[in-house]
Amino acid sequence: VQGNQSAGKSSLIESISGITLPRSQVTCTRCPTECKLTRADAPWTCVVKLHFITDERDSPIRATALAFGDAISNKVHVEVRIRGARRAILNPNTDYKKFLEGYEVPLGANETSFSRNYVSLEISGRELADLSFVDSPGLIASVGHAGNAKDIDLAKNLVISYIEKPSCLILLTVACESKSCQLSSAHHLAKQYDPNGKRTVGVLTKLDRIPLGEEESWIRLSPDGVEHLDNNWYCVKQPSSRDISLGINWVEARNMEKEFFAGERPWSGLDPDLHQFLGTGRLTERLSAILAELIARSLPEIQDELQMIILQARSDLEELPPAPSNNPVGEIHRVLNGFVRELSELLKGTPDENGLVQTIRLHSEAFKREVYSTAPNFLPWEQKDSHRRLHLPPAKFLSNEENVDTEDEDDDDELGLTPPLALRGSTIYIDEVMQRARKLALFLLFSSNFPDYYPFVVQADYISTIVKKWQEPAIELFEVVNSIIRERVGNLVEEHFAHLGKGGVKQAVLMIVYDHLDEAAARAKQKIDWLLQVEGTPATLNTHYYTDYRDKFLAHYRGCRETNHNTVLAADRHKVETVNKALSLLNELGISAKVDDLTRLLPADPLEVALGIMASVRGYFQVAYKRFVDMVSLPVDYEMVRGLERGLDEALLEGLQITGEDAHERCAAMLQEPASIASKRQELSKKLDRLRTARTELKRLSV
Repeated sequence: VQGNQSAGKSSLIESISGITLPRSQVTCTRCPTECKLTRADAPWTCVVKLHFITDERDSPIRATALAFGDAISNKVHVEVRIRGARRAILNPNTDYKKFLEGYEVPLGANETSFSRNYVSLEISGRELADLSFVDSPGLIASVGHAGNAKDIDLAKNLVISYIEKPSCLILLTVACESKSCQLSSAHHLAKQYDPNGKRTVGVLTKLDRIPLGEEESWIRLSPDGVEHLDNNWYCVKQPSSRDISLGINWVEARNMEKEFFAGERPWSGLDPDLHQFLGTGRLTERLSAILAELIARSLPEIQDELQMIILQARSDLEELPPAPSNNPVGEIHRVLNGFVRELSELLKGTPDENGLVQTIRLHSEAFKREVYSTAPNFLPWEQKDSHRRLHLPPAKFLSNEENVDTEDEDDDDELGLTPPLALRGSTIYIDEVMQRARKLALFLLFSSNFPDYYPFVVQADYISTIVKKWQEPAIELFEVVNSIIRERVGNLVEEHFAHLGKGGVKQAVLMIVYDHLDEAAARAKQKIDWLLQVEGTPATLNTHYYTDYRDKFLAHYRGCRETNHNTVLAADRHKVETVNKALSLLNELGISAKVDDLTRLLPADPLEVALGIMASVRGYFQVAYKRFVDMVSLPVDYEMVRGLERGLDEALLEGLQITGEDAHERCAAMLQEPASIASKRQELSKKLDRLRTARTELKRLSV
């Protein structure tokens, strides 16, 4: 129902529906009012609802419908109920129940001036026609000094949102007291969205206010040259303000209208064929017929639209968590078994590149590199030679077993002497080793009796210092694996239990599994601490591997030291002539010799003992660090990874208490879904039932 402000829209709706709408000196209809009239063989009733489709910023939201009070059986109470409903729509941030109790907003203090949210009236009764229409806000031209100029566009846009729909029938109301220029806003808007007048019905109101001398133009039902409408123009006579104040009812108003057209000229003298366009009753009958014709023409489109709505409702229903099972005990056990089964697969390993085992293996390799990096960085040269920037070449015998020892080599470095980047400790020169050995030997009073003997306590001291560095990477591996398992298990619990009940089952399972994980982690941590204590005392039964590594490191250190000494001897320009002379004299004596052979004539290396200590410590490190990284990884895997599964079934059954006499009640309580979801499921189910019924009716109509 469209028209300019004060064009008689509300009066027309009252005449059609038989109810009284709120009135005031300003625009009453600041939000749409949807009327659904249904002929029924039952007493007259009216149900008022609030429909919210936008927020306070006019942004679309999920549609919500709220019943505004109980059903009304007395027409007298409708006006007050509608007035409160409109106030609730215009004040969305205020509890709508307050307006049911008569709460009033001061003049001009509404939260919004116009709203797309709307009030619906579901009216049924014996005297009604099957008809639905929307009372849209009246178009306004100005707002006065206290108004908001934006209201003009707001009102216009509200009207457009309805009449732009091809399935909408436009009921254009025009007050006969208006001048022709005042028809422009409402009529031109209807013309814009229905240019051929196919779905517009014109209604002339306030016939008793036609200016003198203009009766003929209105009688022609085409005032001032307005284009012809396919559905014609109708004339209605509504009660005056005085009649309304005297309490005229709907039946009296219809009788008064009939008397007006029968006794007032020029209406009483119209040609008989024009009488079909006079009166609210004839208008209502024609509207029902036009609407039926429009529906018939639009039936295929309506069926398609209905099918889309049904599919959307089904999709919304499927997005909800599954409905509670009729067998709650069986359902809980089924979900638990599925969870434990998938957890077992996760802990044992899956082919996924981001699987749990693959992720832990990456951290285990990092742990191995961290422990290896604590190897002592011995240099077989004295500290006084540090200015020569000598570099220890990689031990070639480790190249096949320790990638970390050579992975950062640069082939372009001179002689390949770049130290392995994996060894992060500070360099330890041979004379520093010798000095430390002498201090320890002197402290233990061994040096006086055995001047060339240095006890194993020297090696043990170095090894103890190294082992202390293993605690940090070991605990870091333990913590990171614990964190990874906790995260993966949490995700698995979410996946299996989040849809059950009100969330209590998921939280209970999560706490039980986390407690079980904490117990497994405590066992693993206890074994790691024990290993760190055991490794503090050097010991091994793998003497073959130890002696093999020791001898190889001794040869490696000794060779690097001798190579450096020969290089110095050959590079000393002051001794070159002396060396050449010595070689010449040996040749005269029949002794063939080279420069390298002259080193054998030199006295024994005074730091040979330090070389042995260095080789012993480095050789033992190779044995001990491999043993340690394996022994730490084993309890982490056995106790914390695969061990999480052991006893978890019993822990879940005991923790959830789903066995015994009250198992059914407990499981049913666990599966009880939140009231909001239950309500949503019921709402969607009812909506689907109504849509299926509507589809059945449409099929019947199309036959």
